[in-house]
Amino acid sequence: MKTLAQAHALPIAQPADLRSDDTRAPIRDAALDVLVVAAYGLILPQAVLDLPKCGCLNVHASLLPRWRGAAPIERAIEAGDETTGITIMRMDAGLDTGPIVTQRAIPLDSRETAASLHDKLAALGATMIVEALDALARTGELAATPQPSAGTTYAAKVTSVDTRIDWRRDAGALDRQIRALTPRPGATASWHGEAVKIRRAVVVEGRREADPGTIVAVSTDGLDVACGSAMLRVTEVQPAGGREMAAHAFAVGRHVAAGDRFGNGR
Repeated sequence: MKTLAQAHALPIAQPADLRSDDTRAPIRDAALDVLVVAAYGLILPQAVLDLPKCGCLNVHASLLPRWRGAAPIERAIEAGDETTGITIMRMDAGLDTGPIVTQRAIPLDSRETAASLHDKLAALGATMIVEALDALARTGELAATPQPSAGTTYAAKVTSVDTRIDWRRDAGALDRQIRALTPRPGATASWHGEAVKIRRAVVVEGRREADPGTIVAVSTDGLDVACGSAMLRVTEVQPAGGREMAAHAFAVGRHVAAGDRFGNGR
């Protein structure tokens, strides 16, 4: 976005925050009709919300009120949601609590990652905000409906705790965790004290009797790891400081054999 603005000689301001009169000055001086926010990450103070003539619009990557907050893409995948979408909302002083201008849903693919879903929603959000701004230009107003009180969930910011793989969990939950954190920051296990990011994996039905984290089979297809229920076939990993590689290549390089064990992430 910044590169595109520079290519068209548009002014750019990057204040660290918007709490003071000085940092808000570029917005105030622009005499905006409408302010559009996308993935800003902070709540706008009321002094900023009051500046544009027609208010502030937010492009939010969920179907509000589900997944208000910082990480709606990751939390939707992690929860196993079948649909998500884009909400164009009129901003107020709350955390993604403003009234809804428009929404559009899309299905989540069964192998969706945060990267693939981000790209789909970015394209959808761009289309929807242009449509909303066109409507505002034509009519001078945008109708908005208060969010329903039912169905509210919060998409907490992803922290280091979220990245830790716990092999005692259900294999399906671990699969969703890995995909929700791909490509960043990645879901992490340990291998003899070494941090290893599990980049790709699929659920393998039919658990064999083994402690969680135990590698029960090694093949060119990957490493079958026992979980709390079922198994996870790890197909791609990334050792600390290394590149992504096929799990089989990792196994060959470290002489991994059935019976060896991954530890939980730290």
